[in-house]
Amino acid sequence: MLARLARIEDGSILRFAFFALLAGTAGVLYVDYRELSASQADLTFVPEPVLPPASAPDPDGQPRPTVSTPQAALEAPLEIALEGGGNLHLTGTIGAGAAVRFAEEIVQRGEYVKTVVLNSPGGSVADALEMGRLIREKGLSTQVDSGTLCASSCPLVFAGGVERRAGRQAAIGVHQIYAASLSTDPAQALAAAGVAMADAQRVTAKVTRQLAESGVDPALWLHALETPPDRLYYLKPQEMEDLKLVTTWLEK
Repeated sequence: MLARLARIEDGSILRFAFFALLAGTAGVLYVDYRELSASQADLTFVPEPVLPPASAPDPDGQPRPTVSTPQAALEAPLEIALEGGGNLHLTGTIGAGAAVRFAEEIVQRGEYVKTVVLNSPGGSVADALEMGRLIREKGLSTQVDSGTLCASSCPLVFAGGVERRAGRQAAIGVHQIYAASLSTDPAQALAAAGVAMADAQRVTAKVTRQLAESGVDPALWLHALETPPDRLYYLKPQEMEDLKLVTTWLEK
């Protein structure tokens, strides 16, 4: 046995040792990857639109605008429908991927679209920013009618319009950016909170920059930052005018 081992070349031994080490390293990396993937899965965030009762009074005692749209329609995935007069109606929740669907609709029917009419409780901030940016690039107007809702991330879509029309009884509201962690482990929940905080700061920077580029006073977002995620700050007509969010009123 010893004689047989002695006949093995030193180069072969080194090659065998190298490949054994490589295989061992690959195994360790695979285990680390599995653990990292599991950790990332636990830190997944699921944003949810908020639909507080429209009849509840604001903190200062002012009644909120009445929303006549059925809640089921607002909670449903975003529905996109082209109607007469070049009005593209967007009704429902802005879920992940809504911006892609909206862009596809603009590609197919963009020559007919003049105004994007909104009735939404919001949802994905990233998608809302993309939709608002595309509206601006295409030179489209936006509109929120009296008795309809444009809340949470929806005002970011509305702000993209070159002309922004609204009814004086339109329910336009904002609140803090937030996300819910799926992790129940305290350490992972703490890490998730750190990730969420960093993401919220980056998104806030994007929001304020895009508002400014659209001609809207970025101070609008201060109301969002000051309002808990389970509430909505409904903007009054004078505030929307002062912040340059609305350029034209639909009613006197």
